[in-house]
Order: sequence, then C-alpha cells, then structure tokens
Amino acid sequence: MPFPGSHSQVFYRGANGVAYLLRSRFILKHLHFPKFQANTPASALFHQILMAAAAASSSKPKRNYDVFLSFRGTDVRNNFVSHLYTALDQHGLFTYIDNEELKKGQKISPALMKAIEESHVAIIVFSKNYASSPWCLEEMAKIMECKAHNDLIVLPVFYKVEPREVRGGRESYGRAMAKHESNFGKDSEKVKRWKEALFDAGSLFGWGLNDG
Repeated sequence: MPFPGSHSQVFYRGANGVAYLLRSRFILKHLHFPKFQANTPASALFHQILMAAAAASSSKPKRNYDVFLSFRGTDVRNNFVSHLYTALDQHGLFTYIDNEELKKGQKISPALMKAIEESHVAIIVFSKNYASSPWCLEEMAKIMECKAHNDLIVLPVFYKVEPREVRGGRESYGRAMAKHESNFGKDSEKVKRWKEALFDAGSLFGWGLNDG
C-alpha cells in the first residue's frame, strides 16, 4: 500500500523477508532529511521508519524513550545513523543514541540496558561489522528479550547486508560468530544466546538499503 502523497509502491517484500526499495515519487515537502535529498532510497526509507516508529510509540503507554537505536558506530554512526537520528528528532520522536564507543574490556552500562527497557521501539541497524562487536550483540539480545517480554517493537534495517547473512550466520556474520566461539568457547551460552537473537531479529520484516 503506498503512503499518502506517493504515486507508486516503493517497497516490496522479497522472499527473504526484507522490504526492498524500488522507486520513490513521494511528495516529501513536510519532511527534511539532512544530506539526503527527497525521492532517494534513503529518504523513502526514513519516511517509512518514521511512520512505523511514530505509530508504535503513540499507541503505547508513556515510556522514557520513543526509539532506541542499536548500531555499529564504525559502520554507520557518521552517515546513515546520524541522519536517521536527526530525522527522528525533527519529528518529535525522543530517541536514545549511545554516543560512546566502548573499548575492549569495558562493559555495557546498566543505564543503556535500562534505556532499552524504557523504549517503545528499537531500530537495529545491521551492517557489515555489527556482529563483530560483543556489545552490539548484547544490545541486540536484550532488545529481542524485551520484544518477547516487554512488548518492545523491533524494526530492523539491513544496511548493505542481506537478512539471510544475519539470521544464518553467513559472510561477515559467520566470520564474526566463529571468532566469538573461539574467544568464549564453542559451547558458550553467551554465544548461543547471540546466535538465537540474530536468527530471530534477522527473520523479522524489515528494510534493506544498499545506498547511503
């Protein structure tokens, strides 16, 4: 179903469960996306995410955050995610974004985990190096736990990766999980939990973006 103001269907759901961008003729005069011009795949994707996040957060009892963003900073912090955050903020969606890159040996703060619990929507931006970070995987596992128990809405974005890579442990995700098994042990409960969460998250309906 096209969005209001559009002249054509922009997304289709492929056999792999991801919504791919076809072409956009949206009238985006009320939306502003820094550095992304209207009628591009990125701006159309932002529009879809904004609508989904706004609908989900408005229909729930009040929580501290409308949206929690989970992403690998070295991949997308200074491009896709910074523009997405700005778009969310401009449209009144109070969004939690972690501006600190954890260093080796550091642990995820309880405040960050609490922020996930206190959000209506979590947007997971799966990128090439997402699974190489134990902290990203811990965030993602917590998000999927809150989806099951706290009614958290999860919106995955597959940024230059395929959903099958995420849920099936292929390509960079397969290499990353093999390294984690080497570090934590092949029978590690932590790694098993990460794999299960990746499978579940990668099986959700989401959006694919290969540009931006």
